[in-house]
Amino acid sequence: MALNIAKTAAADSLTIALDGRLDTTTAPQLEAELNASLDGVKTLVFDMEKLAYVSSAGLRVLLKAQKTMNKQGSMTIKNAGSEIMEIFEVTGFDEILNIEK
Repeated sequence: MALNIAKTAAADSLTIALDGRLDTTTAPQLEAELNASLDGVKTLVFDMEKLAYVSSAGLRVLLKAQKTMNKQGSMTIKNAGSEIMEIFEVTGFDEILNIEK
């Protein structure tokens, strides 16, 4: 299953809606998008309403994005479903990432 990435940019904020699976095969795709998009962004929001799964590779990309945004602004995760939240909680990422519940 693929990952669809929809970006919505406004001024210095960027919302990225993820649809599908964020795993070993799709994490590089998201990482490339972030590398190309985060310059000058002060507010980054991930909308995970349609994200079905996140693997350790996906978590690494999110952690890298969080570290980048700590230097230049803020990062928020919205609409994470129960399965995604469970992955965040088991891995301790719920303590690292700013997740809107």
